[in-house]
Amino acid sequence: MHPRAAEFEELAEERYGVDVDVLEFDGGTETAAAAADAVGCETGAIASTIVVSLSGGDRDGALVAAITSGANRLDLDAVAEHFGADAAEMGDPERIREVVGWSIGGVPPIGHDAALPTAFDPTLTGYDTVYGAAGTPSAVFAVAPETLAELADATVVDLTE
Repeated sequence: MHPRAAEFEELAEERYGVDVDVLEFDGGTETAAAAADAVGCETGAIASTIVVSLSGGDRDGALVAAITSGANRLDLDAVAEHFGADAAEMGDPERIREVVGWSIGGVPPIGHDAALPTAFDPTLTGYDTVYGAAGTPSAVFAVAPETLAELADATVVDLTE
């Protein structure tokens, strides 16, 4: 197992008390479609974690996370409005790595170095099992969506286009 995936697996157990089964794929799971193909599920069952940077308002400069269904596209204006900011943009990859502790393409929905306010796409609740990144672009883990939202301390709200 890749060291970062093993680190995620261990962190999930230590921090959240959950035993996750990390699945690794040679072909990679960097996109929701690629992850769905690898896992053998619908694209909508992929729980993509997108880290966004806010500007303006009380959270100017803050990073927030959105866990979205792979079938949906994040609406940055809706993110800004939900978090009380003037605008939102995709987070800078280097800053994400520094603050969150994971690199884009493998950012898991839980286990961040810093607690991020998090939104959870209600589309994910239509699945019995969803798959989130497990620390690398080629690793995922399966989890019930309700459990994931709880572990991520996320607010279920539609912020998609």
